[in-house]
Amino acid sequence: MAKKIELPNGRSWPTQNAALGHFKNLLHRYANGAVVDDRFDHDDLLGLLQRYDEAITDGPPKIGVGVDCFMRRLNVREGHYATPGFWVRRADGTETDFSYIHAVRGQPKGRAKEFYDACRAAVQADLLAAKERHFELHGDADGKVPCDLTEHPVAFAEAHIDHAWPTFAQLVITFRAARGWGRDIPDGVLTLPADSQTHTLFADPADAEAFREYHHQAAVLRVVDRTANLSMAAKQRVPKIRRPVAIS
Repeated sequence: MAKKIELPNGRSWPTQNAALGHFKNLLHRYANGAVVDDRFDHDDLLGLLQRYDEAITDGPPKIGVGVDCFMRRLNVREGHYATPGFWVRRADGTETDFSYIHAVRGQPKGRAKEFYDACRAAVQADLLAAKERHFELHGDADGKVPCDLTEHPVAFAEAHIDHAWPTFAQLVITFRAARGWGRDIPDGVLTLPADSQTHTLFADPADAEAFREYHHQAAVLRVVDRTANLSMAAKQRVPKIRRPVAIS
């Protein structure tokens, strides 16, 4: 049976080969020395790096204190030949390489995805409230607001609240590192499976509240049309925001 590959940010591929092909193509879209400046490529690599750290445990976590950016560089092997690969620059300025092949083929414990889901659940009500408030304050006569990507008016049901930068995955990674859970998420942090529980939550409400407060301080939100060409949002890793959505 083919092995499905899933990342914490929700991206998935039906087989290992499909995932390997995706990251091989991603690698070859960038020149040596270039920063991965497409925000969706960045988030895929961030999810892949979490998978790596969950699967490869014979060294310190590659994510460290959090990620600033990813780059393509040549890895010189024994002074004889060089192959391109991904490097990560951490928030503290340190850098390291990692193998996308090892990351895809590894066997992670899966807690990174559950942690991501718990963080999403912790702020879901805040995001809905912020969206409602934004439309109340800035809606036109038809109740529409401009899409931050296209400038076209968009109705509430057609709109999506987007984490412009840092992305939501970036916020989750930084929060995990700050809590000291970069290598592993301790037992008891997340809820165990239960009847009628559709997603993982934080077991301790204090952890959920801590993420809510961090998200409130760090998130930069915008309204985008659900049907807008997502490639427009990917052109800049750190996009310019025309109309930020206030959380409170």
